[in-house]
Amino acid sequence: MDRPSASRQVVPEEDIIEARAFIDLFMIAPQTLVDQAEFRCMQLGTGCAISLPNAPAIGLNRILGLATLEDLDTAYEWMSRKAGRRYLQMNAATAPQQTHDWIRKRGLVPQGNGWAKLRRTVPSTPLIHSGEVATRQVKVTEAEIFGSMMGAGFGFPASLTPLWSAIAGKEGWACFFAELNGKPIATGAMYASGGYAWLGGGATVPEFRNRGAQKALITARLNQGASQGVQTFVVETAQPSADEPNISHANLIGAGFEQIYTRMNYRFPDGS
Repeated sequence: MDRPSASRQVVPEEDIIEARAFIDLFMIAPQTLVDQAEFRCMQLGTGCAISLPNAPAIGLNRILGLATLEDLDTAYEWMSRKAGRRYLQMNAATAPQQTHDWIRKRGLVPQGNGWAKLRRTVPSTPLIHSGEVATRQVKVTEAEIFGSMMGAGFGFPASLTPLWSAIAGKEGWACFFAELNGKPIATGAMYASGGYAWLGGGATVPEFRNRGAQKALITARLNQGASQGVQTFVVETAQPSADEPNISHANLIGAGFEQIYTRMNYRFPDGS
């Protein structure tokens, strides 16, 4: 993984921990998957560019957490040589005019409503979740089940199961199942570093949706993070609108998160 010089401008900590999670995901991914799926990642200062062409998720085909035009140029040139749909993620409300001009000049266009970035502080006392769904941490021996469930939830091909399986039991990561009558029905993950934690990997088996699994998993990760010294939790989900509500966003707001900004997804032009 290439590591050019660090950005000179400050990147929000809420973006830094997210970029760290995906950089670490790349570092621990099995080499066979890296080779066969052409999985690549380049760290630039506290941000990164990441490419996994056969993954449908924006999160694995994007540029994130960059502050300077120099770094954007480097990431754009790198990403332009990759396959698949590729994106630049940027907080359009705070980006300077020169960055907007840079985006326009390269033909990147906003797609969809963007992502909501949410944050909350550590709970002062352990949280309690009531309901029929229970949660527990994933055992290392269950890594493949965890990876398969998460991948299926996000529409990943089965060949990418080893990607998410690899994080189970790894330093910095905490992986959880939500269970109904002892059967895993949903997944959730947390990456923690330096007092911050990023929450991701929330996927529920379709026939068990709307049973409270993700609410239970949010609570479990908040309690786990608190027990290991996390002070601030961050997470992203699709930005809701009147026409496109988002239950994940509602769950997070209900769990005490607040939205701090909306991040736009700027898609690379086809053929770039």
